[in-house]
Amino acid sequence: MTQTHQFDVIIIGGGGAGLMAALNASRTAKTAVISKLYPMRSHTGTAQGGIGAALGNLEEDHYEWHTYDTVKGSDYLGDQDAIEFMCKEAVQTVYDLEHLGLPFTRTKDGRIAQRPFGGHTNNVTGKPVRRACYSADRTGHMILQTLFQQCIKNNITFFDEYQVMDLLIINGAAAGVVAYQLATGELHIFHAKAVIFATGGHGRIWEITSNAYSFSGDGVAVTIRRGIPAEDMEFFQFHPTGIFKLGILITEAVRGEGGILLNDKGERFMERYAPHVKDLASRDVVSRAISLEISEGRGIKGGRYLYLDVTPDTVNHYAEVDGRTRPDGTPYRVTAEEILSKIPDITDFCRTYLGIDPAKQPIPIQPTAHYAMGGIPTDIYGRVVIDDKNTVLPGVYAAGECACVSVHGANRLGTNSLVDIIVFGKHAGIDAAKYANGADFQPLPEDAAGLAERTIAKLRSGDGKEKVADISKEMKAVMFDHVGIFRTSEGLNKALDKIKELRERYQHIRVSDQGKAYNTELTNAWELGNLLDLALVTTISALARTESRGAHAREDYPNRDDVNWLKHTLAWFKDGDVTLGYKPVVITHYQPKERVY
Repeated sequence: MTQTHQFDVIIIGGGGAGLMAALNASRTAKTAVISKLYPMRSHTGTAQGGIGAALGNLEEDHYEWHTYDTVKGSDYLGDQDAIEFMCKEAVQTVYDLEHLGLPFTRTKDGRIAQRPFGGHTNNVTGKPVRRACYSADRTGHMILQTLFQQCIKNNITFFDEYQVMDLLIINGAAAGVVAYQLATGELHIFHAKAVIFATGGHGRIWEITSNAYSFSGDGVAVTIRRGIPAEDMEFFQFHPTGIFKLGILITEAVRGEGGILLNDKGERFMERYAPHVKDLASRDVVSRAISLEISEGRGIKGGRYLYLDVTPDTVNHYAEVDGRTRPDGTPYRVTAEEILSKIPDITDFCRTYLGIDPAKQPIPIQPTAHYAMGGIPTDIYGRVVIDDKNTVLPGVYAAGECACVSVHGANRLGTNSLVDIIVFGKHAGIDAAKYANGADFQPLPEDAAGLAERTIAKLRSGDGKEKVADISKEMKAVMFDHVGIFRTSEGLNKALDKIKELRERYQHIRVSDQGKAYNTELTNAWELGNLLDLALVTTISALARTESRGAHAREDYPNRDDVNWLKHTLAWFKDGDVTLGYKPVVITHYQPKERVY
């Protein structure tokens, strides 16, 4: 017998966006959080560098400057009304977190400390501005700690280790979700007036990724199977500094604190690619620069990596070259102790995984698949929209990385992922509760769990000719090689053929473990299905966009094409076929122009 639970608002995902939504919804509505992980293990905890907000605590700053930097960073594909809303709201929302107890790093006089980050500038001088609010290099972890404690205080109900497999839409409105309980293998129906997806990204599509193993695109996959389009899926950000081979992220804050990128010749090569902001250029620019340095033979010892040097001698030398100063106007000089105190977790990563001390040796790095700019289309209140006219699907919401507002456009600005989750998580929670308090529960059909039951049965009954691990490995390799930092028509078509082949082979897998308790073979198989579907949508969307913009770099179409491609991609998925449509970018104050670094 399938168990049924009833709540006004349910949130799928226990990361920063989900907890922020839950906390705000719970103030006026009966709220539950469903998470396939214990919330404190959510991927938000890996976010290191900071939250961008124009507090102006160390120097002049304005939310309008933050807005313009975000528009530029998006390569003009971000919706400017949504970007302005986010950057303006960021200031108050950071103070909200402070009042909830988040232990920000402080200035000597007790204010929230701020540091430079790639792409954030003083819009008058063009020089880097201190905008990132941070808690050492554990900012995301502190967000989780703070919000989870507040949610517990607010008596929110948590269903941990439940895998949501289906969205229920009845009479054109949200009716709840169906979830698989990992501990028992049983299906549960969650009857709700409003559903908020906050399930994170899908970086496990690629071979080298900073993303957690849990990032399998569940929210986007579940919603596209229910007729909701996915927006701008061709845009996936590669972070320039992942630990070589492992993909574990080395935050941009290391460069904000003075770290320098060097090639095998010892050259500070970013001077060639971004002469004004150099190592603090936006992520797409730095990732492509690193990739070009490696492809042209300037990788360290001829290998597929470069160095990020944060040793005091290097930092102090280039601080003098750049004329960098501290807030009080004195020359910027650091000691090893200062460097290590600001990046304690990264220091531990380097010592544990590489056997090096970043205060004494440079860090080997390579670009790593990092962040999905595309996802479930929403408005600024988290309401899911289903067409080019932005028609709202009543009661269905999304926030965080699984959502596409679109504030990140073609390339997310550093720190804006945390801004995204706290601002839009907050407003999704507020609006979902407001909607639920004025709505009725939709009637559930007798076979509400039918699709999930059939999906599980199919995974258990294949002929077993194919293995999940083999398909997964081949998918990640072809996506990294051909749908990665640089793309061509030839490569994308190779990837498309391979993904179609892998999706056919996926039909032959069989879950051999017939156990019910914590059957990870079953959940891994289901997650692979999600990734294959999203890999197909991503590749088809990328093949269609015949231009280069932000993170989407086509070698065969190297220029940005605002005449034909200043528009968002919408991808509908049905029975394995992908249909593309488009909708215009919202432009308010800033007409597209060439980005200058």
